[in-house]
Amino acid sequence: MQTISKHYLKVKILLFGLIVTLTGCSTSQAPDFRAAIANPDRPQTERELDATRKPAEVLAFYDVKQGDKVADLWAGRGYYTAILSQVVGANGVVYTVNPTSRDEINQRWKSANFANVKIADGAFEKLALPQDGTLDFVLIHLNYHDLAPEVRIAMNKRILAALKRGGTYAVVDHSAQDGSGNEAVKTLHRIDKLLVIKEVTGAGFLLAKEGDMLRKPEDKRDFNVNKERNKDDRFVLAFKRP
Repeated sequence: MQTISKHYLKVKILLFGLIVTLTGCSTSQAPDFRAAIANPDRPQTERELDATRKPAEVLAFYDVKQGDKVADLWAGRGYYTAILSQVVGANGVVYTVNPTSRDEINQRWKSANFANVKIADGAFEKLALPQDGTLDFVLIHLNYHDLAPEVRIAMNKRILAALKRGGTYAVVDHSAQDGSGNEAVKTLHRIDKLLVIKEVTGAGFLLAKEGDMLRKPEDKRDFNVNKERNKDDRFVLAFKRP
């Protein structure tokens, strides 16, 4: 009995040590979104957008982690590329993608501070992301509506192939009237959330959840978001690759 008790005690100690180790690993992987956003190297023009875009809440909602391989589509001057670079860290990768290359933008990523950023500019119907199912997260922020329907369909399929199983495809955009489809994409620069869901799930994704941190219920969805900035309702959708 004494031998069995000692053996049982050793097993308990080993299990406890394993739990502590795993817990420590999990904690070390938890990203500090607020530290990334507070980075003093971020341009003031980008900092001024934080109150409206709420990047810490958005990335926490999408559960982006240290070491993740991610992509920022239609990255523009790199608002989210820069934040994601800090969040995923040295062991992660950020693909920054614009439909056309602009040297004044891409010069930014040549800094040693952005050694984990890879430029993948080019046509979105031939999206230049790895097609080997290795990415954890892909984001298109406020620009899904700028793509033609046929381009979106082709892009969504390439994103599906780029993501690992369980990987997240994030679509954040300006809300149009429900049922309006593509009617407002050029006039108001908005898109119907229901159309986005239809197109993305049609490519093979599952809608996992929706965030409400960028909702503005008072928005009647009847004005051009480029003329009245930061006053619009925005949907935050999380799709998963099965």
